[in-house]
Amino acid sequence: MKLNRQFIYRVLIYVLGLVFLAFSVAFAINSDLGISPVNSLPYAISLVSGAKLSTCVICVFSAYILLQIILLRKKFKWYNIFQIAFSTLFGYFTDFAKWVLGDFCFPTYLGQLGMLLISIVLIAIGISLYVDVQLIPMPSEGMTLAFSQIFPRIQFPKMKIIQDCVTVAISAALCFIFLHRLDGVREGTIISSLLVGMVIAFVQKFIKPAVNRICFPDSPAASSEKA
Repeated sequence: MKLNRQFIYRVLIYVLGLVFLAFSVAFAINSDLGISPVNSLPYAISLVSGAKLSTCVICVFSAYILLQIILLRKKFKWYNIFQIAFSTLFGYFTDFAKWVLGDFCFPTYLGQLGMLLISIVLIAIGISLYVDVQLIPMPSEGMTLAFSQIFPRIQFPKMKIIQDCVTVAISAALCFIFLHRLDGVREGTIISSLLVGMVIAFVQKFIKPAVNRICFPDSPAASSEKA
């Protein structure tokens, strides 16, 4: 029962992390300063196709999972297929978050920057929560890990930068080709790519110890924190 209870805690915290990420998308969209690199491709496809953002998130993330299977083949862990379920859940969370926030945005350009900074903080909290419970990576991070295994000389952080740059480039190309304008990718996208990592490092100082105490009370890390 103890292990089952801890697993439930991990799942709940994981889902909470997805909720924070979903609201980060809504704040970034409403700031009108550019969406995060991870969500730029689903957002661009949504603009081009007219489909719901949730549908595009699900489709793009499912493509990421398929690419992982192609790259890793027998090395692909069967339980990572559940990335589909979590990406689907995240897709619906993004629609819910956008519905809650509506078109709200603080007035003036300074207010837009404030919305963007809120988005960055929410991204950092969301990623910290769902990564620290050590369940299943989201499809984007799963794809980065897959590429890192195929190209072991390129470390995960560098591979993540390459992947984000390629994703943003594809998103920008789609907007230029089909909409004849750049939409979704702006200065906010660049600011996010520069600040998110630093904010994650800061918030993890508080989130990681709390997650360890709740989800892994018998781990060495949690024991040392209690001491």
